[in-house]
Amino acid sequence: MDLFSSSVMKNLEMALDGSALKQKTISNNLANVDTPGYKAKETVFNQELKKSLQAHRTDQRHFSFGTESSSSFHVKEKTNTVMNHNGNNVDVDKEMAELAKNQLYYQTLVQRINGKFNSIKMVVKGGR
Repeated sequence: MDLFSSSVMKNLEMALDGSALKQKTISNNLANVDTPGYKAKETVFNQELKKSLQAHRTDQRHFSFGTESSSSFHVKEKTNTVMNHNGNNVDVDKEMAELAKNQLYYQTLVQRINGKFNSIKMVVKGGR
């Protein structure tokens, strides 16, 4: 029996990996806020995560999910931002907002994984 390789656990693990990469990307942007010519980066993984979610639609009124699984995330330069006088396009306020949003997302994922482990723990202990 494979307790930790369910599709839910794999998706949660992939989401945690993506969130950790996003944290690194935001931290790198904030560290280079005064670097002339630095171009802000962003991590793209939510679209990949949505693609990897698999569900069986039993009714046309249900939301559709993608059926392809992909664990790749990538970092790309932000192109829709305003350049500063030194060629840098890091917006500290936006980066701090993204950082807070990512931290909440990460904490939510950790709580979901803890819930899964607590369910397994309860079953192992016989429901006590």
